[in-house]
This record gives sequence, C-alpha cells and structure tokens, in this order.
Amino acid sequence: MKRILSIAVMLLVGSFSQAQAAAVVGKAAPAFELKDVDGKTVQLQSYRGKYVVLEWTNFQCPFVGKHYGSGNMQALQKKYTEKGVVWLSICSSAPGKQGYMTGTEAKELIGQREASPTRFLLDPNGKVGHAYGAKTTPHMFVINEKGLLVYRGALDNAPFGQTDKNEAKTNYVEAALADLSAGHTVTKAESTPYG
Repeated sequence: MKRILSIAVMLLVGSFSQAQAAAVVGKAAPAFELKDVDGKTVQLQSYRGKYVVLEWTNFQCPFVGKHYGSGNMQALQKKYTEKGVVWLSICSSAPGKQGYMTGTEAKELIGQREASPTRFLLDPNGKVGHAYGAKTTPHMFVINEKGLLVYRGALDNAPFGQTDKNEAKTNYVEAALADLSAGHTVTKAESTPYG
C-alpha cells in the first residue's frame, strides 16, 4: 500500500511540475490554436517573426474592469498594435463560469470597451490557459520574434492603482516591449500576476 501511495504521489508531483513548466521564461512559448470571436482559427506559430502579447482577460473581473475602465488597456493595445506588435486577448472562462462569453457576446463587449487587440480568442475548455499557467486576469505574457517567452506576470506593479511603498508605477509589459525594441534582454522577465 505504501508503495502504491508513493508512486501516486510521484506521478502527481511529476505532472504538476510539467504543468508548471509549460510556459517558462527563456523557453519556447507553448504552441496553440484557438478560435477567435468570428470562429476563425488562429495559430500562435503564424506570428513568428513578430512580438506577441498574450492578455488573459475576463470582462467581469474587477481588475480587468479597472484597466479597461480607465482606458489603460485599450491605449496599450492601440499603441503597440500600431507598431506591429500582435496583441492576442484570450478568454479562458468555461461555460457557466464567470466571464464566459460566446463570440457574439465578446464582439459586443469589445466594441463597448473600444478594445483594440489584434485578435480576441476564446479558450472555453481552458486548455491554453492551463498550458500557460494563466490563473488570474489580467495575466500577461510577452513572446519575442523567435517564439521565446520573455515576460510573464502582471500588467504593472499597481494592482489597486497605487504601488507599494511609494514605488514608481511600472508597466511591465510596456517595459518588456521597450527592452525588446532596443535589442536588450527583458530586464524584469517575471512578476506575480494579480486579479
């Protein structure tokens, strides 16, 4: 019995480690294929050669609401998509759960919020969200032109609109894209997401 229990624990720990290791900074970003709000298939691989931002979102989340309500997220989307960055917003909410929406509902909400992602993708079974370890919204990822994950974490260091200990407000996604554009390694490659 002890042997069976030990094997079960080892398998559980091994599968947990593999799941956690799926989206590792400095490694290839996990490949995926999802449908967008119009039902068209989008493959991450098709954006090789460009910088890609992945934004996990849930329009019912108060933290997402803060960023969209202030216009902050839309301004970032517009600024960087105009520079050729691919911005993929992803909703991994399951049917019957908070934030779930159909393509039609998503299009309506995108229009109401004047969002400007390159594509808005639906991941209702959560497969891609699990592959990336996306557990909060917004949860942000930046991928370089070679397909390597170079940033994962929070959008910024001000979850409630203010920073801890009077630190300067830093938008980690914007900083990562600035580092990449300057030909530098991303200075802050990871942070703790909130949401």
